[in-house]
Amino acid sequence: MKIIRNLPAAVKLLRVVRYFNKNMKKIDDAKAAGDFVEERKWILDSTSTFGPMIMEEFGCNLHIQGEENIPDEGPVVIISNHQSYTDIPVLMAVFRKFQFGFIAKQYLAKAPLLGSWMPRIRSVFIENDNPRAALDAIYRGVEYINEGFSMAIFPEGTRSKGSEVGTFMRGALKLATKPGVPIIPVSINGTYKTFEETGVARGARIDVIVHPKMETAGITRAEEKLLPDKLEGIIKEGVREIVSAN
Repeated sequence: MKIIRNLPAAVKLLRVVRYFNKNMKKIDDAKAAGDFVEERKWILDSTSTFGPMIMEEFGCNLHIQGEENIPDEGPVVIISNHQSYTDIPVLMAVFRKFQFGFIAKQYLAKAPLLGSWMPRIRSVFIENDNPRAALDAIYRGVEYINEGFSMAIFPEGTRSKGSEVGTFMRGALKLATKPGVPIIPVSINGTYKTFEETGVARGARIDVIVHPKMETAGITRAEEKLLPDKLEGIIKEGVREIVSAN
């Protein structure tokens, strides 16, 4: 029954994903030529359109606080809590000034549509249950950052499917500390209501707080050790603030 009820959502998704297809060749050609500037341009054109289109098609009401904390350019690492599959297009709708890819779970590589275009936008698939492979994925993301690409990661490692924020995987922050780029902490709430709460895709109010950036260049080893707990605290407090306000 839920499959039938989700058919309209699948049609909407197909309609939006078609936009990516028109940019695929431009992205591939720029990558083959080693033209990172051109590649980032067309990735951004795709993601900054896809995110808002998904919000509109599915009737999501997006509320953003802290837009003044969004930098004009990368590379940066966006770090957010993770409630839902919808977090991916939400971040695309929020961050529309610069390109970014995702550190995403390996099973998404086999997902229809997502599996084909996520690598195109410089995303990296990660196996959380394989520490060596997970570390390799993080370092591949670091290579992208060193080439000027920004990345986003959900350090809980899995969807919470609610307002509770899980423990952050400490190794995830190496994505930012190794290349020494700023971290943009993000708190999201409400995305779990778009699918995970009922198993049927629907619109919902989604609140996002973009917190001030955290610099990682030149931090000491002691400061780096404290960073995961500090970052987790900022994001959790943001989610609590959203929940209490609504």
